[in-house]
Amino acid sequence: MTDVGERVTSTFEQNLAAVLELSHRINAHPELAFEEHETSAAIIAALEAGRFAVEKGVAGLPTAFVASAGSGDLAIGVCAEMDALPDIGHGCGHNVIAASAVGAALALAPYADELGLTVRVFGTPAEERGTGKEIMVNAGVFDDTHAAMMVHPSLKDVVIPTLRASRSWQVTYTGRGGHASRPWNALNAGDATVLAQTAIGLLRQQLRDGVRVHHLVREAGAAVNVIPDRAIVDCMIRCDTIAEVDEVWERVRACFDAGAVGTGTSVKYTPLPSIYREFRHDPDLARLFEENAKAIGRAFPDYPDVMFGSTDMGNVSLRIPAIHPMLSFDLPPEEGNHTAAFATAAAGPDGDRFVRDAGLAMALTIADVARSEPVRARLIGSAARRGS
Repeated sequence: MTDVGERVTSTFEQNLAAVLELSHRINAHPELAFEEHETSAAIIAALEAGRFAVEKGVAGLPTAFVASAGSGDLAIGVCAEMDALPDIGHGCGHNVIAASAVGAALALAPYADELGLTVRVFGTPAEERGTGKEIMVNAGVFDDTHAAMMVHPSLKDVVIPTLRASRSWQVTYTGRGGHASRPWNALNAGDATVLAQTAIGLLRQQLRDGVRVHHLVREAGAAVNVIPDRAIVDCMIRCDTIAEVDEVWERVRACFDAGAVGTGTSVKYTPLPSIYREFRHDPDLARLFEENAKAIGRAFPDYPDVMFGSTDMGNVSLRIPAIHPMLSFDLPPEEGNHTAAFATAAAGPDGDRFVRDAGLAMALTIADVARSEPVRARLIGSAARRGS
């Protein structure tokens, strides 16, 4: 390890206890998408104590922020996700994602000018619902940053996971209610959801391998002796690209149309404000991260399956170079992401190990990028071409 790497590591270890306390605090007080007020304030306080200048409420989002330290000509950011899941809490480990970002940033800040860096932390709300990073990307928040990264907990150690595009819609059927004992004048909106789900089930055999169609019936009546006049379904489609998602939606929409036709109801489609774009991994950033993560004890087996879900960090990756590695918790398969067990682990030894490994690996990777003339020149040059 180089002298600057040793100094970054030493500073990271000095801050680690406070960073772990931040992780535990966020985990103990989960907040939902766009409501991460306490979480955002706690992260900002930690960064301001480390002499970061913080711009709050960016992109018109009250909990979003950009914190900066250093004045170098190479700007690299780390993303701190903040929101939790309904009922489950931090079942996707956003508390450890945020804490590892803070740990990396605090470790780099004292050496930023020496390395020619501007270090940024992006507080990004609403990853689980609402895709806060898409809003921030569209507002130009990332445009003057040369690269960005974050690390996500999972059950596998993977440098370049397959992260897919997805988009969601809400489908509302409107019919005519009635008494179930005299149903002949009613138009059953609940039945429309059954027909639509049956058609989607038959459609799936003709979709490409890996295409996913998820749907949830949110409302379809409240009493067995009442014909429902209204039903609501949420639908998510997941594919390799957003373009493919939109193609598949046309076929899935026809299935929902069939539900309306078969029951004589009307149907309305409302796009939901969640769009997760495909991920484009930067090979140089990924290579340097892998080297540093291995050096601190992580291994990256050749898994036959490295397909994960979707993330709005993909939206960032299509605007600027980015990476999104995965580091594991030691849990059984049934206790993976989006479970209560994963939320508990995120506040325990697995979560603490993740914060240390992910935060230190990111800090060392950013230091290596700053000292690599070819990578540095490429990132700065690419940004100049994007802006021209």
